[in-house]
Amino acid sequence: MSVEIRVLDPDTDADEWNRYVERSDGSNPFFRAEALRLQADDTGTTLHLLAGFKGQEPVGIFPVFEYKKGPISGAFSPAPYSWASYLGPSLLNVDKLKQRKADRRTKRFLEGCLEWIDDEISPLYSKFVTAEFDDIRPFVWNEYHVKPGHTYVVDLEGTEDDLLKRFSSDARRNIRNADGDGYDIEVGDTDDVERIVDQVRQRYENQGQAFQLSPDFACSLHEQLPEGSLQPYVCRADGELLGGILVLESDRMRYRWQGGVKPDADVDLAINDLLDWHVMRDGLRNGIGEYDLVGAGVPSINRYKAKFNPRLETHYEITAGTFGINLLVDQYKKHR
Repeated sequence: MSVEIRVLDPDTDADEWNRYVERSDGSNPFFRAEALRLQADDTGTTLHLLAGFKGQEPVGIFPVFEYKKGPISGAFSPAPYSWASYLGPSLLNVDKLKQRKADRRTKRFLEGCLEWIDDEISPLYSKFVTAEFDDIRPFVWNEYHVKPGHTYVVDLEGTEDDLLKRFSSDARRNIRNADGDGYDIEVGDTDDVERIVDQVRQRYENQGQAFQLSPDFACSLHEQLPEGSLQPYVCRADGELLGGILVLESDRMRYRWQGGVKPDADVDLAINDLLDWHVMRDGLRNGIGEYDLVGAGVPSINRYKAKFNPRLETHYEITAGTFGINLLVDQYKKHR
């Protein structure tokens, strides 16, 4: 039996789609219908929710954003310039299958999605960024270009002391020697989401780099996603915000989405070490198995992230078509 590709409605079928998201091991909060609708609104794209079925059994999901400008069209996942971490396809109900059946089902699901994209969008350019999805062979077989990227993932296992012992000596010292009376770390509110985004924007601008993440988008994510899906961890001293990290959370993974920039405050605290420690410690206490530091491709930042003894994981940027449309989308986003 072949895999049938159905298109779900982002509004009327949102609950059904979210059930598939929750059952898929390769998904994250950006896959939820609420987050996808916000991405589409923020980027001026059209959202298509592709779901694969073998009979009545769901086998995969693939959210796709259609960008159209006159005769030019593009297909993206995540949406172009949305600052979402990873999307692309995600599988369901394959864990218990033998390898040959799993391979066949994955191939049929992806080829069905790619055929739908070609027929319905006819993109001049396509770009998908996947993580926790290892079988990218069907993309290669369909003449997509696959470029590996990397991220660091910390395993949250054992006791808190076990976790701390795996850190570098300077990270352990920064955490253990911090004066607990001199600072407070807590999960903040929507206003703190905006403050963290503004901190990141200021850091980018100081370095002469563009930063297009909208505070409204991040705040709306915090308000619309289920409670706990986006958590703004903030560090304060005497009521003053020193730094913060926006943490996304699924059932088994936490993601260091935004924040953790070098603080401006002149204080004798390793603010980001303490923030990351609290994020990992709380994840361990709540049974979350992993902490994705979201990125391991910038040498100047890798040195900091590597102090937590992470393992290196691969994700993929999958593209096809004419690169020039990416520049047009960039211009469109800047005008917006």
